[in-house]
Amino acid sequence: MHHFGVLIPSTNTTVEIEYSRLLPASLQAHVGRLLTSGTGPFAPSKDDDIDYQAKLLGTAKVEVISLAQTSASLFADDYDANVTQRMSAAANCPAITSAQAIGQSVQALGARRIALVSPYSPPVIERAQHYYESKFGLDVVAQEGFAATDSYMIGKLGPENARDAFARIDRPEIEVLVVPGGNFPTMPFVADWEREFGKPVITTNQAALWAMMRIMGVRDPLPGLGRLLSQMP
Repeated sequence: MHHFGVLIPSTNTTVEIEYSRLLPASLQAHVGRLLTSGTGPFAPSKDDDIDYQAKLLGTAKVEVISLAQTSASLFADDYDANVTQRMSAAANCPAITSAQAIGQSVQALGARRIALVSPYSPPVIERAQHYYESKFGLDVVAQEGFAATDSYMIGKLGPENARDAFARIDRPEIEVLVVPGGNFPTMPFVADWEREFGKPVITTNQAALWAMMRIMGVRDPLPGLGRLLSQMP
């Protein structure tokens, strides 16, 4: 059995549900909450809050810890390096951000041209484009956001928002459809979207899980949750 830790904004109501309901008993998620007001989903959590919650997860002897707050990584070039160093030191295990996991998963699939479909507002999704192009060498050829103004709105969005956006922006040159947003419910629908659009779909919680499984040395595929987890590249 493998134990992994996840830090989530306190308003997130999706990560725990997706990980507890969709994963086998051999993968056990342990969650720490980072205080946020919910009125603005895009501000990074406080450093001391991250350090404290990571330390608590470390006492559960987790093998790896992730930060499921993709938007936090988008506004400072050194954020990922700084926050993962602090998380790792506090929890005494490797650490990764969900933003990093998304970029790494696209690269693992051997793809470069992506589309971004996200709950984020236009300024935030533009920052996401800059992040993935500058840090991972990806080419964002299309993007669409749902202009969510707070975390609560994101959690209430239905999967049809992503599916309909895919239908509007899909084109042959897009190799992977990417859906950032850890509070946006997506994992149960990835396989259906891939069948309909004929290309991989990567979402925040799915990519973070894939990255943590690789760090833990877990190579067993997870069928039914999309190509990334069923093939474990």
